[in-house]
Amino acid sequence: MIDIKLIREQKELVKENIKKKFQDEKLELVDKVYDLDVKFRETKTKLDNLRNERNKLSNEIGALMRAQKVTEANSIKEKVSKINSEIPKIEVEEENLSKQIKEIMLVIPNIIDSSVPIGKDDSENVEIEKFGEPLVPNYEIPYHADICHSLNGLDKEASGRTSGEGFYYLKGDIARLHSALLAYARDFMINKGFTYCIPPFMIKSDVVTGVMSFSEMEAMMYKIEGEDLYLIGTSEHSMMGSFIGQMLKEEELPITLTSYSPCFRKEGGSHGLEERGLYRVHQFEKQEMVVLCKMAEGMDYYNKMWKYTVEFFRSLDVPVRTLECCSGDLADLKVKSCDVEAWSPRQQKYFEVGSCSILGDAQTRRLGIRYKDSEGTKYPCSLNNTVLATPRGLIAFLENNYQEDGSILIPKVLQPYMGGKEKIEKK
Repeated sequence: MIDIKLIREQKELVKENIKKKFQDEKLELVDKVYDLDVKFRETKTKLDNLRNERNKLSNEIGALMRAQKVTEANSIKEKVSKINSEIPKIEVEEENLSKQIKEIMLVIPNIIDSSVPIGKDDSENVEIEKFGEPLVPNYEIPYHADICHSLNGLDKEASGRTSGEGFYYLKGDIARLHSALLAYARDFMINKGFTYCIPPFMIKSDVVTGVMSFSEMEAMMYKIEGEDLYLIGTSEHSMMGSFIGQMLKEEELPITLTSYSPCFRKEGGSHGLEERGLYRVHQFEKQEMVVLCKMAEGMDYYNKMWKYTVEFFRSLDVPVRTLECCSGDLADLKVKSCDVEAWSPRQQKYFEVGSCSILGDAQTRRLGIRYKDSEGTKYPCSLNNTVLATPRGLIAFLENNYQEDGSILIPKVLQPYMGGKEKIEKK
């Protein structure tokens, strides 16, 4: 959520930003909230004046009563009584205006960074840099589900019986590999100085609306029936929610956290071949980075964070590239975002395995997270980034470490998490 001062003072800047995101249907909201804000401030001033007048008159009544000027005191009491009857009506008007303004402000997109490329959707995202050679071996790389089946590591028939489409059972060495990747991702980030956390996997609605846009919520979140609880789509949600309404100490910043969680999303499987695999699923696991820092430090952390993900995958012998998200592909709360994509030697193309985002004060303003410095009260900058989301990370690992004999090589960094195994072989 942007600062209302931007609409008061730079209305055209806000409109131009909306145009850059190709959301012209929201342009009229800027004028609407501007007019509501003018009316709100007028109402607030009127209310403040009435309260001040009431306090002044009340003091006069006290003085008159002490001077035994009862008639004059009673006359002023009538004025106070009239003010008391007016105030509740104006308070209701003020509250209604405030509510209308907030509802509109929640859907006006954040101001994107000047470096963000302008484009309508993800087809216009821009490649930044490649890391590692995207090789295609001279033997066939099977579909990842077939690799797992050949190692007796995947059972989607059983999950179909228990849970339906979009779920899976991992077994044996594949299940162990899945857990090993997450454990390595955890320790990788701890070694970078991040504090490890395991958060709640359900959050209240006020946290949901604080961390994401309404469109994202509708597309992603599972609601717990009969309760004010949602299953998290990523641990960023509950990690940011842990600070809701808090006044942080300046010396606490930056706060650098790495969190593990299962994640739950409504998105279904792709059509055709991908439906029997693990690329799009309703349940997965994730190691995340979440940072709260001063606004001036935001871009430095943004660049550190996506580089950590690149370093992580390269340590697993997985070639990756970074892709700058264009304006039309940015979620409304984001200032700037890039995807980390892993090379698929089977498909001979890259696919997304992580996303790094800087959100400015959009989340912290919504959640009421503040800190004080010598200049006064401020909202910190929030950032998030994927270290590893798996099974997608598992798919990238399997394809890039698959050998012609059907075995999977285990890089040295992962071997301690696999009981010293150097490869997974067919039994």
